Amino acid sequence: MQTEQEIILSSLERRIDMSVPLADIDKGVEQRLKKLAQTVKMAGFRPGKVPMRLVAQQYGPQVRSEVVAEAVRRAFGQAVRDQNFRVAGHPTIEPKSVESVSHLEFSATFEVYPEIKPGDVSGASLERPVIEVGEAEVDKTIEVLRKQRITYSATGRTAEEGDRVTIDFTGRINGEVFDGGQASGFPVILGAGTMLPDFESQLKGVAGGAKNSFELTFPEDYHAKDLAGKTAQFEVAVQNVELPQLP
Repeated sequence: MQTEQEIILSSLERRIDMSVPLADIDKGVEQRLKKLAQTVKMAGFRPGKVPMRLVAQQYGPQVRSEVVAEAVRRAFGQAVRDQNFRVAGHPTIEPKSVESVSHLEFSATFEVYPEIKPGDVSGASLERPVIEVGEAEVDKTIEVLRKQRITYSATGRTAEEGDRVTIDFTGRINGEVFDGGQASGFPVILGAGTMLPDFESQLKGVAGGAKNSFELTFPEDYHAKDLAGKTAQFEVAVQNVELPQLP
């Protein structure tokens, strides 16, 4: 393998021209075809008895392509080690326009990591930040953990802020159920903001087994553009009302 001098294309981009003797390529192809001939199967021949001429005719182009690819990778890897390149990413390999009768010639274009020279920090000073963790921070974190572990239990009273109301609902626009306008066993936490405020307001004060019908106009900036600004008629059946219990 021969490597010509490195060409600097930019501060981080390099190109090197390389060549591999065609004799080495031919030798590699011959060795690989001989090994392949020991196991290749072809109609009319026993395994390992296929004539070398037929093996080369059938598999020669593929084998040559593989051998060339491996030779190029080895050549580039050796050039990188010889010249101590710190390669960033994968190289772009291109054959040279002028063909040689004795060598496979190609160029590799690639980027290298920049050389970084540390500055003088001998006169610098650092201030270490200190965070004081007091009772208020501990209490706040405990409260967050408690809310993450809320459980719900059935209650005989009507729904209040923070309760979980499980409902079946159907929403229609011009008499037709719209996409996403129907659900069964759907839980709504009052005050959590998962539903539109006008929808949640219809659930406050309801009890298990209650049914309700109401109209709701979607906001003009509603995320579902096909519903924005439209008025829907909802029918809601309340399965149950549950109150939250903090551990």
